[in-house]
Amino acid sequence: MVPLPNLPQDPDDDPDAYAGLDAERAAARARERGWTTVRTLPPGAVITLEYVVGRLNLEVADGTVLRGWKG
Repeated sequence: MVPLPNLPQDPDDDPDAYAGLDAERAAARARERGWTTVRTLPPGAVITLEYVVGRLNLEVADGTVLRGWKG
């Protein structure tokens, strides 16, 4: 069996902690904590399910983060 490549790790940060924050402040905070990509999405957005290491997804409505998740 071929060994798995040495993949980078996601930052040690809780995506749930971004709920309730202003979207711009949340994105800046995420980058400060090591997320390489921060994607903001409106509620109900249709997205693909590929997982991207280092990406934080933020669901945003009226400038406020409703929830956050990795990938």
